[in-house]
Amino acid sequence: MENAAEALSQTNFTRLDWAIVIIYPTISLVIGVLVRKYIRNMHDFVCAGHSLGTCLGIATLTGTELGLITVMYSAQKGFVGGFAAFHIALVACIATFMVGATGFLVYRLRAMKVMTIPEFYERRFGRKTRILGGLMMAFGGILNMGLFLKVGSMFIVGITGLSQESWALPAVMTFLLSLVLIYTVLGGMISVVIADYVQFVVLSFGLLLTTGLAIHNLGWNHIWTTIETTMGREGFDPTIAGGEFGVEYIVWMGFVGLASCALWPTAVARALSAESPQTVKKQYMWASVSFLIRFLIPYFWGICAFVFIMTQEPQLKELFFPAATGVEPFIDLYAMPIFLGRILPAGIIGIISAGMIAAFMSTNDSYLLCWSSVLTQDVIAPICNEKLSSKARVLLTRILIVVIGLYLLAWGWLYQGSLDIWDYMAVTGAIYFAGAFALLVGGLYWKRASSTGAVLALLGGTTALLGLGPVQQLVGISMPSARVSLFSVALTVVAMIAGSLLFPDKKKDRPEPAQTT
Repeated sequence: MENAAEALSQTNFTRLDWAIVIIYPTISLVIGVLVRKYIRNMHDFVCAGHSLGTCLGIATLTGTELGLITVMYSAQKGFVGGFAAFHIALVACIATFMVGATGFLVYRLRAMKVMTIPEFYERRFGRKTRILGGLMMAFGGILNMGLFLKVGSMFIVGITGLSQESWALPAVMTFLLSLVLIYTVLGGMISVVIADYVQFVVLSFGLLLTTGLAIHNLGWNHIWTTIETTMGREGFDPTIAGGEFGVEYIVWMGFVGLASCALWPTAVARALSAESPQTVKKQYMWASVSFLIRFLIPYFWGICAFVFIMTQEPQLKELFFPAATGVEPFIDLYAMPIFLGRILPAGIIGIISAGMIAAFMSTNDSYLLCWSSVLTQDVIAPICNEKLSSKARVLLTRILIVVIGLYLLAWGWLYQGSLDIWDYMAVTGAIYFAGAFALLVGGLYWKRASSTGAVLALLGGTTALLGLGPVQQLVGISMPSARVSLFSVALTVVAMIAGSLLFPDKKKDRPEPAQTT
């Protein structure tokens, strides 16, 4: 135990770095206070007044999707899967570019000038569908971000050498949550966009610098050779059966890549805040490059952490890959931050850590704002027959932001399932986007899509819960999460088609088709 504590506590983090880490988030708090005066109504709070241009839209879209959670789960995939994990980045890039080139889904949604996806549900399928869709979106989305706070805090305690301290993780979780809640509640989407832009600049610099230092410390040939000798072909080829991934997993990643840019509300929120539908297409085409990079670099950090631990740190190797049978390995999420804590020099490590905290904030603020506004706009307001004033909606949204934040604190401790974060997020996200895919494609491109088919498709998305480890243990099954999720997507499509053909909307009750001019 003493050797383990000593190995985990070694870091280049100094008082200077602590000062940088503390001062940087304070800037975000000031932003939240300063922009509060620009929040006049719910439209400004949720959509920033539909004022995002192409460049700012790309920056804030990248800033949201390149969160600390992204860096952590990507590094984890690189640590366990080697260079084979790069296929996830490639399919995400292709999917995002194709959405931009064709305008698939997002162009038409922006042309309709809706503020949220469930708002489209009501226009196309009726108010009941909007309420159910809002509930499904919020349920899947809030469950999806359940581990964001814990995993982000794990980065901080790992890079600072506090991994062995029992008090460190809850203390950092509480601090980060308080920080995000304060400035998101104050500034809404305007503060989110500004903070995302600052984070985009800082983290872009940090990503490139850290990657260069990692290669300098380990050597490119050494990195490649170590993966080749320890992982074999599985470290390079994701299609190998029985490896970390496989063909079925690659197919699932292709759909997740599409969903993450064209269906996921935090990404679509940027499209709905753009100046015009044409701006949306440009935004997505350019953002496809950043989507590629946001995965590739953290994957590479995870690979470097694996090489570093396997070849240069025998104490850490024994912790993460114990030779003795029956010994639990140390959580692999800590590998990358511990690696960075060893190779980054003082001062630089503070800047990188501050950038990661900014990344954490930029993702969490967007998600908190998204799910709280969905509950307000698409569940509570319709139930109240739209009698809530704009001021009341903003207040309710702010209250829900705090409530969801407290949930994050509790769920981070209570969840006892697998800590493969990317797979957890893909499964929980599918609870929402499996049904959303059927509704958006059917509603935007198929005139015969009916409200009954829409409801059945939304309910079909709940089958994605079977991909979670604790749920599988409860019902007594064992299936790969990718297979369960693909089944859920197929089920929702079949439900939409069958429900629409068997129970078509009566002509007098059928909503007008989506206008896309």
